[in-house]
Parts: sequence; C-alpha cells; structure tokens
Amino acid sequence: MSLTVKAATLFASALLALGIATAAVAQSEKPLAHLGPRPFFLVDDMDAGALKDALKQCEAGPFYRTSFSIGHRGAAMQFPEHTRESYVAAARMGAGIVECDVTFTKDRQLVCRHSQCDLHTTTDILTRPDLAAKCTKPFSPADPASDRKAEAMCCTSDITLAEFRTLNGKMDAADATATTVEAYMDATAAWRTDLYATTGTLMTHAESIELFRQLGVKFTPELKAPSVEMPFDGDYTQDAYAQQMIDEYKAAGIPPSDVFPQSFQLRDVLYWIKADPEFGAQAVYLDDRYDTLEGFDPMKPETFKPTMQELADQGVKIVAPPTYMLVTLEDGKIVPSPYAKEAKAAGLKIITWTLERSGTLADGGGFYYQSIKDVTGNSGDTYALLDVLAKDVGVIGVFADWPATVTFYANCMGL
Repeated sequence: MSLTVKAATLFASALLALGIATAAVAQSEKPLAHLGPRPFFLVDDMDAGALKDALKQCEAGPFYRTSFSIGHRGAAMQFPEHTRESYVAAARMGAGIVECDVTFTKDRQLVCRHSQCDLHTTTDILTRPDLAAKCTKPFSPADPASDRKAEAMCCTSDITLAEFRTLNGKMDAADATATTVEAYMDATAAWRTDLYATTGTLMTHAESIELFRQLGVKFTPELKAPSVEMPFDGDYTQDAYAQQMIDEYKAAGIPPSDVFPQSFQLRDVLYWIKADPEFGAQAVYLDDRYDTLEGFDPMKPETFKPTMQELADQGVKIVAPPTYMLVTLEDGKIVPSPYAKEAKAAGLKIITWTLERSGTLADGGGFYYQSIKDVTGNSGDTYALLDVLAKDVGVIGVFADWPATVTFYANCMGL
C-alpha cells in the first residue's frame, strides 16, 4: 500500500470513528450494480432537453443497488421469469427488491409462478409426457381448416412439488397457431430473447427467500389468485394460503420491515393487516380495478369504489396500479392523473408496474403507456415517463422487467 493510499485509508477510518461519514464512504458500503448498455441506449434515444442532459451527466457512474428499483419476476425481459437466473440478474442490475409471485402445488407447497396455470407457457412441461398428461388441459393442436386455436393449460396444482422441481423455465410465450408442441412453445417475442433461456431453475417460495437473503435484497411476494376453487382439496382456505406465505418469512427469520406482501385481492391485504399487522403494515394492494370494476376510470375519482380515503381508513398503506393509471396529458405534457392525486391526498404511498414490459415504444407503447400514447414515439420516452412518476407522482418504487433501467435513473436522481 502506498503512503498516499494508506493516509487516505487512515483518514477515512478516523472520520468513521468520529461518526462522520462522507458521501464516498457511505456509497462504498452499498452493493455495486452492473447495468449493461441498455440505460445508456435509452438516454441516447431521448429527445433533446434538460432531462436528457441531466441523465447524460450520470453516465460515468458508479451505480448502486436501490430499493426504488424492483425486479418484476426477476429480470423477465430477457430471462425466464421466476427462475433463479432471472432473480440473480435482477439483483446484479441493482434491484433492491425482487418479486416472487406465489402459488401452490397439488401438495400445497408454495412455489414462484406468475399464475397457478401458466406452466404450459413458462416451462417445458409439455415436453414431459408423464407430466403433460396430468395437465388440466393437455395440449391440443391448432386446426387451420376449422380455425381452431392451439390450447393447453397446465397448473402447479396439477402436480406435486417433487414433480414441479423437475421442470425447466422458459420465456413466457405460446403460439396459438401451432400444430405441434415444439412450435407451440417456440414463440418468444422478437423484442425479447431466448439467449438466456438455456437454463431456467424453478424455485419454491422458501428457496426464493433464502436466495434473496443471500443476494441482500428485500422481498415482495405476490399472493396469486388461485385458479382452482377454494377451499382447495376440501380444507385449504384462502386465509390459510395467505397465512402460509407470511409464515415462511417468519420461519426464515426475515424482519417484517424487509417484506412487502402483495395481492390483487383486497381481502388478502386486509387479512394481513388484521391477522399479522407487522407484515400487514407494508402490504401492497395491487389495483386492477381497471379490469374488474365496471365503470372504473383512473381519470374520474367518482368511479373509485372504494375511494382512496376508504382504503386508507381500512389500514391500507400502499397501492400499486399500472403506470398508465398514474399519468395523463395536459397541453401535451405528462402530468399526474386524478388517481395519483387522490391516492396522495389520502396519504397512500404508491408503487407502480411495469416498466420495460411493453416492447418498443415506436407504436406508442401499448398497455402501460395508453394514457400518454400521443406523446410517446421512441424508446427514450421510457425515462420521460419514469421522471414524472418519480418527481411529480412521487412513487416509492417501480417494478421493471429490466431493473437496470430504473436503477440508473434512481442513482442519477439520488432516490
């Protein structure tokens, strides 16, 4: 060690001993993030302006993990979702929180899958004749002559945990025009990739807890709505299912402050608030009323049932709608929506989903950009949306299929 380096080290140690932590010392204690080229590609693709100039100033890094960046199913844009490989990639890209969507097997074991019945599109189960035969709906090929589409439905509740463990994850996709299993499975969107899908290690919920602890990230498990009738198999109730998910964190010794349990079913959130208030304190109500409540319009507060204040009065602390519900356009500029304003007025915190999930933005961006599609036209507009969500809406976290995009912004803006 040179004298200069030794002196600097001693000086830093002295500052710490005196309780004086410099910004450099504080940053050095955070896990580094490895972003790859995509955030910089997006910045280069932005329209000229102050935001682009500000983000360009941050390109040299370094970049660190941040809880503002949430790995949606891991890093699902290019890795098979809810696999070990996807989770590790998300953490490496700086996601400070990573998601395991939770469902259950035939023998009531909790596993990480986006849907109880997505095994036919997210795994290789259809290539396993012994397991494919157990599917709720075994593969049926398309028939062009009758315009019949290819079909299959394979659920975690169709198989045991031991059988689940034998499967490999793949990119979520299926070709409804296929006449063979191979063609049905080979349907990954052009803007995604199979490059990292050569291995897809499926995980139980408990295994995800241990992995996330090792990676040093926080937890956001989503209790998926069952695709089977509840109580399942006679006596496995919805509340038992909801409690089982929380109990696995308790068994692992995870502090409630590190866990953000989620559900699209308000009844689950209210159950956690009442039955397990320490974990319920950070329970997230995933708001899909755009799809489930007739007449709901995020731009019209009179359609919010229950109201934001009623949610808060029931103990809900965090709501999580899709990105488009939080923004609208005024004079050609992206601004907070009435939904966002009502949530903030009621004291609710907001998380949103999902950045980097719509593919390219050349056609307006699809579902997640629908309320601002008139001003989106290039990939760089991802950051225009994210900037409004962070600064004007005031979200506390953003789910992303490619967490590096959010990590870059959060570091640059000091979030």
